[in-house]
Amino acid sequence: MTKKEKILYAALRLFANKGFADTSTAELAKAIGVAESTIFYHFGSKEDLLLEVLREVRREVLRHFEEHERVQAYSCGLEKVEGLLGFYLYLSGVMEDAFLLLHRHYPYMLARENEVCREQLEAIYNCFIELFEQAVALGRADGSVADVRQRKVAMVLFTMVDGLARFKTYNLYDAGALFDEMIASVRKILTQPLSPRTDV
Repeated sequence: MTKKEKILYAALRLFANKGFADTSTAELAKAIGVAESTIFYHFGSKEDLLLEVLREVRREVLRHFEEHERVQAYSCGLEKVEGLLGFYLYLSGVMEDAFLLLHRHYPYMLARENEVCREQLEAIYNCFIELFEQAVALGRADGSVADVRQRKVAMVLFTMVDGLARFKTYNLYDAGALFDEMIASVRKILTQPLSPRTDV
C-alpha cells in the first residue's frame, strides 16, 4: 500500500468514526506514521482529502457491484432488483466506514458551498440509483415488473434500502428483520402499474 493509499484509508476510518471536523490532520498523520506535511503534499487540504475519499468510496462501490453482477445470475428483472437491494444492505456491512461517512451530516453541509463535493455525493448516489433503474428496466422488458416510472421508482427503492442501511449503521433496529417486509413492499410497488402515467 502506498503512502497515499494509507492516508486515504486512515482518513476514511477517522472521518467516518470521529467526524470530519473532529479529526485533525496531525491526528491523521500520527495514525499512519507520517509527517503532517505528507498529507498536504498528496492532497493539498483537508477538504481535498475528503473529496478524494469520496471518489475512492464511489470506485469501491462500483467495483463491488460489478463483481456481484459478474458472479450472480438472475432469472428476471424483479429478481435482480431484489438481489441488488440485498447486496446493498450486505455492502453497508462490508464497507461499514464508507457508509458511516455517507450517513454523516458534514459532507452534505460542505456540498452546499463546494460544487466538487456536491458532484461527488451525487455521483455516488446516482451510481446506486442507476443500478436499480437498470434492473427495473430489465423487469419491464421481461414482464416481471409493471409499467412503472423507472427512474422515480429506482429512487424510491434506493431510499428504502438506504434507510435500512442507516438502521444497520447506527444499530437502531435489526435491519435484517425488516428486510423481508421491505421486499414485500418492493414487490407491490413493482408489480402494480401507476395510473395515469405521464412520464418515465
